[in-house]
Amino acid sequence: MGVVTAVFASISLIGFLHVLLLPVSAGAIVLSFSCIAVLMAMQLLWYARDNGRLRTPLGYAVLAAQAALVYLPILLFGQAWVGMPGFLAGSVLLVLRAVVAWTAFSLIVVSMGAIQWLFTAQPIDMLYTAISTVTTGLVVYGLSRLTALVAEVQASRAEIARMAVLQERLRFARDLHDLLGYSLSAIALKIELAHRLIDKSPREAADQLLEILEISRLALSDARTVASGYRELSLEEECRSAVSVLEAADIQVELDADHIDLPVQVSTVLATVLREGVTNLLRHSKAKHCHITIRQTQDTASIEIVNDDLVERQRKPSSASSASGSGRGGLQNLTVRAKEIGGSVTVQHELNEFRLRAEVPLRYDRHAAARRSESS
Repeated sequence: MGVVTAVFASISLIGFLHVLLLPVSAGAIVLSFSCIAVLMAMQLLWYARDNGRLRTPLGYAVLAAQAALVYLPILLFGQAWVGMPGFLAGSVLLVLRAVVAWTAFSLIVVSMGAIQWLFTAQPIDMLYTAISTVTTGLVVYGLSRLTALVAEVQASRAEIARMAVLQERLRFARDLHDLLGYSLSAIALKIELAHRLIDKSPREAADQLLEILEISRLALSDARTVASGYRELSLEEECRSAVSVLEAADIQVELDADHIDLPVQVSTVLATVLREGVTNLLRHSKAKHCHITIRQTQDTASIEIVNDDLVERQRKPSSASSASGSGRGGLQNLTVRAKEIGGSVTVQHELNEFRLRAEVPLRYDRHAAARRSESS
């Protein structure tokens, strides 16, 4: 704004000095200064701020008032005022649509040349005035747009910073839920099991306590990694842990895994899906059977978790729905994680059956995933 103000003030000062060279009264000088001050205020306070009102009835009224301020004083100050319409030439480019704007810009330039011809009848003076109007108009337009663009960039940077903070909060909440929810559920389950076994089978109860200790250490490690970034998970380890926890809950587990050398990102997403599926099973159902299927093809890897005997709050009237519409934060987190590497998560609610499925590509095309996300 300082640079723009200095340039506009210099242009206005040149016009005011031309008026001072004329044999006019003090009142005329005050009038010329007032007109120049109003023109400066319009350019700096209205046109240099893209407030979305330039192409409104008020914006057109301001443009008409500016036209009056640059043309009517010519009747009093004559040739000394022919440099001021450059402000109007720049303003029409800011306010009017492209074709109309450049047409009006050309008319202003031609009119200034014609007016100069009326005063001096010299082709060189007419050409000088026309070129000066073009130059001033383009400078006014360019600097006004530059000021508005700088303001937009600053607003965009502030919004990007706000979104970055929001995304980090969501990441933290997502990691906290996904990493610790499973561990805490498993700890609670095994403590209940150890409590039941402590009198009947002290040795088995001791084994459960050792597993509780190991899970607690894992949960502590997960808690430490949440703040620093997303933790990589091993699908094989999660499969063994899931089978152990489900069997401890007296749930019959069938694990059918067929995969080799999955990429780290893919393995982590599938392991997270497995964690969430087992956590939901323990928290929200009274299942007796659970079937876990992991498959790998040439291009994709998938995991499917099916369990029976849903509680009433899990049942839905429809047979299928997307995970994002399920209303549960865990499934929404899984959807976000899968989409980040170009995959998808779906759930199906059927009578006495809950099916969770995730499919992710082995090779992630970030740009293609972004386009799919935008189209959705």
